[in-house]
Amino acid sequence: MWFDKNNPDVEFCDNRVVDRHEYYPGCYFEVNPDTVADFKSIPFPDNTFYLCVFDPPHVDDASDKSITGLKYGCLHGDWHEEIKQGFNECIRILKPNGVLVFKWSERKFPLSEILPLFSQAPLFGQKIRKNGNTHWLCFMKEGGDE
Repeated sequence: MWFDKNNPDVEFCDNRVVDRHEYYPGCYFEVNPDTVADFKSIPFPDNTFYLCVFDPPHVDDASDKSITGLKYGCLHGDWHEEIKQGFNECIRILKPNGVLVFKWSERKFPLSEILPLFSQAPLFGQKIRKNGNTHWLCFMKEGGDE
């Protein structure tokens, strides 16, 4: 999703590191975050960023060694609570009036099951037509009167 993964204005966080990996002939990926961190406990102070993108794993049945698991991660355990905590952490690190962009694929779980986990409703969103199951939603942190 990033046009420039090395943009100095972007802080890429993930809880894992995956070395450059060829998953099909000539097709490579790697997970090389600037900060290795769990989205349930983001190591930045309150009110740090103007923009946050939350793109959690979307499936709970991928092996950590499968292509899906390696590329996107996998939900484990009480993942409903984990997604809720992740959303709250993203809101916490936003400045007042900061924007949270949330990406969700309905490949396994419908968005209607995810939205009730959040403390606020999205401002707007878009469903991607290509496969019809990926949503991009925008939220704004309350608290700024400027």
